[in-house]
Amino acid sequence: MQYTVLIIDDEKKICSLLARIIELEGFKVFQAHTGKEGLKLLAAQDIYVVISDVKLPDINGVELVKEIKKIKPYAEVINLTAFGTIQDGVMAMRNGAFDYITKGDDNDKIIPLVYKAMDKAKLQFRVNELENKVVKKYSFSAILGQSKALRDAVDLAQKVSVTDTTVLLLGETGTGKEVFAQSIHYESPRKLKPFVAVNCSGFNHELLESELFGHKEGAFTGAVKDKKGLLEEANDGTIFLDEIGEMDLDLQSKLLRVLENQTFIKVGDTQTSKVNVRIIAATNRDLKKEAETGKFRLDLYYRLSVFSIELPPLSQRKTDILTIAKYYLKEFAAKVNKPEFVMDDGFSELLLKHSWKGNIRELKNVMERVVILADGNLVTANLLPYEFHTDTQESDSLSMEAMERQHINKVLKHTRGNKTETARLLEIGLTTLYRKMEEYKIS
Repeated sequence: MQYTVLIIDDEKKICSLLARIIELEGFKVFQAHTGKEGLKLLAAQDIYVVISDVKLPDINGVELVKEIKKIKPYAEVINLTAFGTIQDGVMAMRNGAFDYITKGDDNDKIIPLVYKAMDKAKLQFRVNELENKVVKKYSFSAILGQSKALRDAVDLAQKVSVTDTTVLLLGETGTGKEVFAQSIHYESPRKLKPFVAVNCSGFNHELLESELFGHKEGAFTGAVKDKKGLLEEANDGTIFLDEIGEMDLDLQSKLLRVLENQTFIKVGDTQTSKVNVRIIAATNRDLKKEAETGKFRLDLYYRLSVFSIELPPLSQRKTDILTIAKYYLKEFAAKVNKPEFVMDDGFSELLLKHSWKGNIRELKNVMERVVILADGNLVTANLLPYEFHTDTQESDSLSMEAMERQHINKVLKHTRGNKTETARLLEIGLTTLYRKMEEYKIS
């Protein structure tokens, strides 16, 4: 790959001479004679290094550095000047210039500088690419589904994402609360800063306090050195507190202090620490009801629920089920090097009829199971767990006989007619199974 350099200088002869010298090093060189012309080229081409004169007809080259960085954040800028001043040099570096040198001194310095600037620009370009991939992966456009219930929730999340407002995500388990939290973070001004997630139900009181706030050496047995907490790890970024309703009341009061003035005290410390962090919390509980009964701090509830978003369960997003299923089928097929799958009508019908009490998490797990079991590229109803197989042709009778007959049919369908396996799953003897099949006229 031939890397590119842009030279901006209104003295055309100097510009051409410098371009020739740099081209001999194997770089591709573009030339511009005004700041405006240079910015236009910068926007149109993959420029890695810019060499700009300070004195240009339409803009000061030192100020031009800021405009260059807006268009190409990874590009490195070398300022050249006929009459260098310390003030201009300092300002150039503050604006993001790689270096600032005086003309006449540039003959021996310029080529080594270009190489150094190019190395830094290439590294920064790769970092930017990775950052952009992460932002794209977690953007709102990556949230699957077009149902009205989902799009209403996404619309609210998009509106709050550009602010620093605390957000409370509500909804059943498996509805994608962490996905929403990530999208809010990665479409916020904090997107290039850390996103830290912690499940409050995964720790006991003492451990959660240490994990969140950190501790000082000797604070407790095993605290052999100072430890930063997750709040500090998330500094300037976002911390996502999942299952916030599981947090101990004492810890809730300490979290309230963070929300009120962005300060906290580490375990075993006497000094106050300050942090700049946005908090997004999530719960599947009715926090307001729990706060009213004293199981959750009412003042913390009001601070957390400044902006609440209710995430709809999958049962309210029937039109999204097949879209999400196809996505996970494709994802899991790629992981195990299987071809893309096609869902037959029977398979799709059962997906749409299922209650999905585990929501998206359940759907994801079911699709992973299907991919493991599938032999060809067509996925059929018999690959789904037996609880999916409701025989719609059966009588709606609630008699014991009708229910037993329906259940035996389900399990037989699941085992593809394997009587031994059916008897095992039903926890009855094989002889009993044959007797019941004859009794209920099951073939």
